Amino acid sequence: MTEITRIPVGGEQAYDVVVGRGLTDQIAALLPGADRVAVLASAPLTARADDVSAALAADGRVVTRIELPDAESGKTIETAAACWDRLGAAGFTRSDAVVAVGGGAATDLGGYVAAAWLRGVRWVPVPTSLLGMVDAAVGGKTGINTAAGKNLVGAFHPPAGVLCDLDTLDSLPPADLTAGLAEVVKCGFIAEPAILDLIERDPRLAADPAGPAVRTLIELAIRVKADVVGGDLKESGRREILNYGHTLAHAIEKVEHYTWRHGDAVAVGLVYAAELSHRAGRLDAATTARHRTILTELGLPTTYAAEAWPDLLATMRVDKKARGSRLRFIVLDSLAETDVLDGPTDDLLADAFTAVAA
Repeated sequence: MTEITRIPVGGEQAYDVVVGRGLTDQIAALLPGADRVAVLASAPLTARADDVSAALAADGRVVTRIELPDAESGKTIETAAACWDRLGAAGFTRSDAVVAVGGGAATDLGGYVAAAWLRGVRWVPVPTSLLGMVDAAVGGKTGINTAAGKNLVGAFHPPAGVLCDLDTLDSLPPADLTAGLAEVVKCGFIAEPAILDLIERDPRLAADPAGPAVRTLIELAIRVKADVVGGDLKESGRREILNYGHTLAHAIEKVEHYTWRHGDAVAVGLVYAAELSHRAGRLDAATTARHRTILTELGLPTTYAAEAWPDLLATMRVDKKARGSRLRFIVLDSLAETDVLDGPTDDLLADAFTAVAA
């Protein structure tokens, strides 16, 4: 086991994000007093779920394994209901807990299952993707998808802790690792420019899971998110800045029936948000262009089909950040200086899209 980093997340329900390698034996300590633990994971992660289950069983816990459908397609009310049936059959009480092993989809779903069962039991996400480590697993946002859009049903339910074992990144497909870097880049633009500097020095090293740069980037991004969510759990204020680039990104995901990686959609969304900021007279041209340059160097997409604009606009209108009929976007006034653009005109929105239209 390498050196462990513990990043505190404050607020009424404070917890630590534990980062390192070989961390499986740390899982039981995050759930003291939980006699029964449900371990949720999709079939591709059976081996990782086996390791987590074995560590819990060795600590005397009774483990219930629940297999999830893979990726975003499994983030449904039907899957959640099936999980609740299993918890009920196993006699889970308020002192018991849920562990969600997987990427962002698994941790979103697992957290929601825990949030709703008996109106809230403890849970621990064990993210196995870079995206999960820097985004979905931190902050207590849980949810499922519906026909109307992504994450429109959910709850704010902070975990008891987060276990980010970097060993899991070594076998992650390169395209998945790269997609996760989109959320890291977002953190660089909204709050921590050191992230951007590190990536620009050598984009190849930034995408090497065995190298030191990835751990540094992950820890920097987690610290950004921990700082934001610790003071605003329910997104009533500053936490909204984490939505930079996500309004268009979520629309792309829905239009693509969730076949696009979240990080790929975020990459396009970041370029769009920067262009919107620039065309609204908020952001300078150089910082706007820097978005596209960094994302391109990482191998992430920065364009989307031009003919999809009407569907994307219609989908954005039911985004959870909208207020009535008014769309709201997080924009940049300058590097690491965010603001809200409330009610942009359709012409401005369409004009910004021309910059990402393929």
